Amino acid sequence: MLSQLLLLFTAVLLCCGNCAFATTVDWWESATLYQIYPRSFMDSDGDGVGDLNGITSRLEYLKEIGVTATWLSPIFESPMADMGYDVSNFTNIDPLFGTMEDFDVMIAKAHKLGLKIILDFVPNHSSDECEWFQKSIRREDGYDDFYMWEDGKIDSQTGERVPPSNWVSVFSGSMWTWNEQRQQYYLHQFLAKQPDLNFSNPMVREYMQAVLQFWVDRGVDGFRIDAVPHIGEKQYANGTYPDEPRSGWSDDPNSYNYHDHIYTKDQPLTLEVVYEWRKFFDEYKNQNGGDTIALIAEAYSSVDVLSDYINNGTHAGTQIPMNFNLMSLDSHSTARNVEQLTKVWMDTIWERHHSANWVLGNHDNDRLATRMSQRKVYLMTMLVHALPGTSVTYYGEEIGMSNVDTECTEVSCEDRDPERTPMQWTNSAHAGFTTGPTTWLPVSSDYEVINVATERGVARSTLQIFKGMTKLKQTPAFKAFKDDNGFSFGAVSEQVFQVVRTAVKREEYRILINMGNSIEYLYGLANQTMEYVLLSPYSPHSYGEKVDLSQRIYLMPFEAVVLYSSAESS
Repeated sequence: MLSQLLLLFTAVLLCCGNCAFATTVDWWESATLYQIYPRSFMDSDGDGVGDLNGITSRLEYLKEIGVTATWLSPIFESPMADMGYDVSNFTNIDPLFGTMEDFDVMIAKAHKLGLKIILDFVPNHSSDECEWFQKSIRREDGYDDFYMWEDGKIDSQTGERVPPSNWVSVFSGSMWTWNEQRQQYYLHQFLAKQPDLNFSNPMVREYMQAVLQFWVDRGVDGFRIDAVPHIGEKQYANGTYPDEPRSGWSDDPNSYNYHDHIYTKDQPLTLEVVYEWRKFFDEYKNQNGGDTIALIAEAYSSVDVLSDYINNGTHAGTQIPMNFNLMSLDSHSTARNVEQLTKVWMDTIWERHHSANWVLGNHDNDRLATRMSQRKVYLMTMLVHALPGTSVTYYGEEIGMSNVDTECTEVSCEDRDPERTPMQWTNSAHAGFTTGPTTWLPVSSDYEVINVATERGVARSTLQIFKGMTKLKQTPAFKAFKDDNGFSFGAVSEQVFQVVRTAVKREEYRILINMGNSIEYLYGLANQTMEYVLLSPYSPHSYGEKVDLSQRIYLMPFEAVVLYSSAESS
């Protein structure tokens, strides 16, 4: 029956290929984005660590499941103090992942398949082993203030030198570290091995723009900008740094939550830099042609701040400031909770910019199955693909992978390791991730059941639901989301969330999701008859079965369905 469903979707696409509404949406606006953590996706050489050639070997899989573009966590040269987010060379591939030739082969194959490649860009800081930082320590010409340096203050009581301000890093402890060679403190909003670049320095901005151009010249289709809110820091004209006030959120003075970050987060300089990058990419496209180069901002900020990252009325910035609202959902969350979280975004970002994106997980947060339970994974999969805009999926979520208990190894001892374990491809040794004897992190014990190969053969698996929903995203009803009449959504009861997607006078899809553990009865949803075209596991309904929405209908516990009607059938 699933094959019949896919044939139906394909026929609709062929019939409406020239519809006007299908041409008004840029590629990123309704895209299916897929995050790959390169260490853990696919190992090609048997060393137990994922690599570029491994990714290349699995690109057909991404095409199969309906991915538009894949975003790769950092692959740049790095000492790996923060698993690649401490970059020592921004224009070179780390040997752990392969070579520049491997990268070029991957890009070429991706583009041949119609897939786009997005890189993780880490502009806020470099590694302390970066050549730029070493030159700055030595005060070499042009690099003296490439980073944030300050003498510090003298404690009036002890006579000792102390940091310039009370700023606390994201990873706890002072944001300032003393460098004995230079005899000054340097700023780092993250690890001490990740010194912050000084974006008040035009040379820094010139260098980082050159990095971006290097990669787009090699065919990269966009960038996910890491830690955007931290790019700019407040400093007074005389070079002093003001202390940040208490927040009241923590009693630990070494905790990042101890202060209200009014001088070190979401500063005007950050927006200025982001607008510069957007202008650069727009000019690059005008000169070289091709599709829009996407800018995706990682920013755990308020929706008002995120709105400014897109456009402040004068300057354009990122297309996609990542929406992490849904990541606060847990196993007890209801349809009303989902409605509240989606409304926050839509009332601000959608109203101002007609832009939306929905993120359920990433490499820094517990996996969806761990946060919400395995039985709700497919519900959330249907939700994020049903809502208007861009869906963002972390590798393995499409098959329902869970966190894995990990222990410290020679490679890693991170509290974020449980959500970074190897992709589960098959039920063979090491889940088909490697042919070698070991893996850099342990493979989940459930890999014999939860894996791509097995779920390909199960009609209503999480993987098949994912594929069905990405197929839906290509239909006219889902492409018409810029029309305010093209969608509606909200809770129709405490536990049932509904999304309606419509292409005027052509077709309508209605997605119903029961987030509760009891049968839900619904009355008079609409005066029309629709048919079931996509069903969750254990649904008692059948594909093609008709349902009269003017009458009472029911959803079983944790059941989700997609209903369809066309202009001809309604």
